Amino acid sequence: MNNKLLYKILIKGQVQGVGFRWRAATEARSRGITGYVENRSDRSVYIEAEGYRKQLDAFIEWCKEGPGIGYVESVTVDSCPPVNYSEFQIRH
Repeated sequence: MNNKLLYKILIKGQVQGVGFRWRAATEARSRGITGYVENRSDRSVYIEAEGYRKQLDAFIEWCKEGPGIGYVESVTVDSCPPVNYSEFQIRH
């Protein structure tokens, strides 16, 4: 049985221009998470992260801290059925 989940994550704060997308991609890949990360026009960062609950929950904890530059004001997470991403990408 496939217990994968898809987390749709919205991160607000000073999260653009501080390497957040690159570090998020590195963190996700190291945890075996697939999906993508992108900047939004409202200066937030949006992530679709697909994996197993334990992997995703640990990734969310990282998202709450960020890369150590800038700051995270809030992290909103919605859980959805997986869409079977094959890798983790940085979208521009």
